[in-house]
Amino acid sequence: MSDSGEFEMSRRGLLGAGAASVAATAVPVSAAQVGKPAAPSLAKLAFEVNGKKRTLQVDTRTTLLDALRENLQLTGTKKGCDHGQCGACTVLVDGVRINSCLSLAVMHEGDKITTIEGLGQPDNLHPMQAAFIKHDGYQCGYCTPGQICSAVAVLGEIKAGIPSHVTADLNGRPTASNDEMRERMSGNICRCGAYSNILEAMTDVAEKVA
Repeated sequence: MSDSGEFEMSRRGLLGAGAASVAATAVPVSAAQVGKPAAPSLAKLAFEVNGKKRTLQVDTRTTLLDALRENLQLTGTKKGCDHGQCGACTVLVDGVRINSCLSLAVMHEGDKITTIEGLGQPDNLHPMQAAFIKHDGYQCGYCTPGQICSAVAVLGEIKAGIPSHVTADLNGRPTASNDEMRERMSGNICRCGAYSNILEAMTDVAEKVA
């Protein structure tokens, strides 16, 4: 075991080293010493958005959500949590719903993308849009574009016979039951709590296309 003298020297050395470290970090760094940010890596991108061929040059770090909103000015798709947790940014890619905030734009070369603007127009609404109006499936409306895109995809999944976590018979065809639709829509969050109205709108459309 070390005697007290060795312990004291060790302790003093440690304190001195710590003080020197703090002093070193306190020295201001000149502008010349700060590295320049890396230049953005740009890539050309061609895909189809709402039935139209679009070509862009984007930073390879650009998300599909930002490309739609900032480059193409399709602001119907909303940026909510920006972490893939709320579903406000849901769009359809080749008929499959995705969170566009979690997907890079350059990953969608040649894909067919549908946003809320591509589902219908004020004078020619998509059946799901009309049902949301009829059943008051929105309140503040912020999450509504993502809710509608997801609802369209959900009914497509059910019609195609794709099972979900709550499907009782994996060998049978799922039905548009309350449990099925609630389970499949669980990734789309509505802060206003219009879930029952959204379910009524989806049920209305499901009955008409069944």
